[in-house]
Amino acid sequence: MMWDTGMGAGMGWMWLFWILLIVGTGVLVVVLVKAFTGGSTDGSRQGGSAPATGALPRRSRQILEERYARGEISTEEYNERLRTLEDGDR
Repeated sequence: MMWDTGMGAGMGWMWLFWILLIVGTGVLVVVLVKAFTGGSTDGSRQGGSAPATGALPRRSRQILEERYARGEISTEEYNERLRTLEDGDR
C-alpha cells in the first residue's frame, strides 16, 4: 500500500520535470537561433526596412533639444553638439 502513494507522487514530479525540461529546451533553442541569426528582441527590425535618410538627423536633433530643455546639457554643449550634427548632415 505504501508503494501506491509513493509511486503516484513520484510520477507526478517526473511529469513536471519532463514538461519543464521540454519547455526549457524550446526556450533555449529560440534564444540561440535569435542570437546567431541577429534577431532583435526589441522590435527594432520589424518590417525589415531602415528609417528614411533624413529621419535619423531629425530624431538626433529632437533628442538634443529635449536634453537641453530638461537642463541635462549646458548651452555650450548644446551648441557644440548641434554643430556636430549639422556637419554630419552635409
